[in-house]
Amino acid sequence: MASTEIKICGITTAEALEAVITAQARHAGFVFYPPSPRHLTPSEAAKLAARAGTRIGKVGLFVDADDLEIAEAVHAARLDAIQLHGNETPERAARIKARFGKPVWKALPVACAADVDRALAYREAADLILFDAKTPKGALPGGMGLAFDWSLLGGYRAAVNWGLAGGLNPENVADAIRITGTPLVDTSSGVESAPGVKDLDRIAAFCRAARAA
Repeated sequence: MASTEIKICGITTAEALEAVITAQARHAGFVFYPPSPRHLTPSEAAKLAARAGTRIGKVGLFVDADDLEIAEAVHAARLDAIQLHGNETPERAARIKARFGKPVWKALPVACAADVDRALAYREAADLILFDAKTPKGALPGGMGLAFDWSLLGGYRAAVNWGLAGGLNPENVADAIRITGTPLVDTSSGVESAPGVKDLDRIAAFCRAARAA
């Protein structure tokens, strides 16, 4: 079985970026969503991207952003992929993919089996579906440390690549991989000491646990 890919999202400092690269994660996530405690401006992201170079994939997270916002971030941060974490429809995802020529990841909030089934609608529009925990109404769309019932993905087979997010941390990521068989795991708050503050030791521990699963 191929090793599970690892994405650490919400990187805001050079120290956290270096820790993620040292821990051999595959992707670093930059958040372009002002309400998030992990928000980066394009200029801030550009500095981190320049430091990262080609050592790690750079994924930009957007929530119902317009083309101008996405274009500025894609250019500044030299993004390798665009993650849509809002209410973007399959049509909107397809337009973004066509315009920017980058792989599109679509996050889908999950609370029940019907939410998992929604992935089918994105099979032509997205390159990867990221199943995340559904958050309470009015809350941030992710990064809150909430998990969903992973058994909903037990034995899941999809027509598009997929990954798992929501409440993952060094203590539970191995169980999550075992239960779901996910090809990719994505964490943010699970490796933090406070909202938006990455814990370097937890980043290392998460990556070790995911690779050992």
